[in-house]
Amino acid sequence: MNDNKHDVREDVRGRVDALVAVGRSAEARAIARDALDADGPDAGLLLALALAHMAEDDDEHDDAAERVFREGLDAFPDDVGLLAGYAELCARTDALDRPGRYARGPVLLARLRELAPYSPELLRAEAAGSSVSTTAKNGVSVRRVQSFDASRAFAEAPTPQAAAAQASQWAAAAPRDLRLAVLAETTGALAAPGGSWSRLLLRRGLEYRFVIAVLVTVLVVVRVTVLPTVPYGVATGAGLLLALPLLGLRRQLRAARERAAERVATAVTEAVPGDAAGGEGDGFGPPELQPVPRVTPREYAFAGAGLALMAVIGVTAYASSLAYPRYDVVAHDTFRGLKGYDLREEFDPFSAVPDGALEDSTTRVYVAEDAAPDAAAEYLVAVATGDFHEMRESYVYDGGIIPMDAAGAGTIQDTWEAGSGPYGGWMRCLRYTEAPTGTPRAMCGWADKGSLGLVLFTTPDDDRGAVEARARSVGADFLRPAAD
Repeated sequence: MNDNKHDVREDVRGRVDALVAVGRSAEARAIARDALDADGPDAGLLLALALAHMAEDDDEHDDAAERVFREGLDAFPDDVGLLAGYAELCARTDALDRPGRYARGPVLLARLRELAPYSPELLRAEAAGSSVSTTAKNGVSVRRVQSFDASRAFAEAPTPQAAAAQASQWAAAAPRDLRLAVLAETTGALAAPGGSWSRLLLRRGLEYRFVIAVLVTVLVVVRVTVLPTVPYGVATGAGLLLALPLLGLRRQLRAARERAAERVATAVTEAVPGDAAGGEGDGFGPPELQPVPRVTPREYAFAGAGLALMAVIGVTAYASSLAYPRYDVVAHDTFRGLKGYDLREEFDPFSAVPDGALEDSTTRVYVAEDAAPDAAAEYLVAVATGDFHEMRESYVYDGGIIPMDAAGAGTIQDTWEAGSGPYGGWMRCLRYTEAPTGTPRAMCGWADKGSLGLVLFTTPDDDRGAVEARARSVGADFLRPAAD
């Protein structure tokens, strides 16, 4: 008779634990309390009820759990499970919010050390107050367990369908085992037609992620070193596109876990007290699944390779950010049949350039040989070379580096951003009519990470393209790529 009562209580405790595991703590508490009201106090049931309260992780349920622990220790003062559970509750309590409960923790731990000095319960209770508990340090995520079990099942079975059938048999034999239920739902979903790609990602997800990382790294390095005009969004888009199958697999795994939780909850709530926990009485129950390693050497290897890829991107980006193209300034005494005059002492358009960045510069005007002393210049050319690796688009277009204000000299008709030149960089142009003479003129300023330039010239009614082309041709005559 006593054996039968013990079996009933063991069955109820198993049902309560299973419901807590699938997140249905309220149902677990109801079953535990009904059993306690019907059959009297039991240390295991009281512990299960208290843990079902603690699973809610809020103050009201923690208070209820404490009342259950006190009730249990009044009836079973030396029960190791109740002492450890109560000590764990006290250890994780805020000392300012519940100082009395927090202070009871050391007393409970001292009693545990007397009764069970080397027990797992004591170790768990002692670790509960640390910043990282023993469970957190040694545990693995639910998704990792799911992936590990399903990968192993598919690897050991002759066909995916055979793996799913075997897992289904195991889950049927132990309907309250959440891990087996998750395995059955996962293998069943991935063994369905069209699931070969998902199964491959499940077993070779590390390799697939590494391939994505390599591709993104290559695209970023190419963007930084060879194709600076290509937006970084290309690399980001490629990575996201290739990651879509992984996101799809994650959704499948999450759906399988949800179905498994519902399956276990249904099996528990529909069970009749006194029934066997599962069909294991014939001696052919499910095997004990292997423990899941927290980290494998293979994962360490891929993590190291991933860090190496990140280092490649970082070093390349940093080196590129410091690099700049080198040019030589070619100062022409005559230019396109015009005579040149040096203006560097009278006019310095690069005064805003930081000290130390400028390496060489020239500023010249060009007029006809027989021009009158007060004749307007046909060209004004100013170029500079140096380390301008911090140059940005806004510095040119917003007038932060190159002065391009012609409002005081005449009436501006048009202003536009001209885009990159022969060496990359940025250009801004404008057309205006010179106030004293009515002469139509154009002005273009450009910059890249190794040069600055300003060109002013007389122009007829040229369109934007003609103005840009003329300014670039002048710049190319005064700036030559430096020989290595």
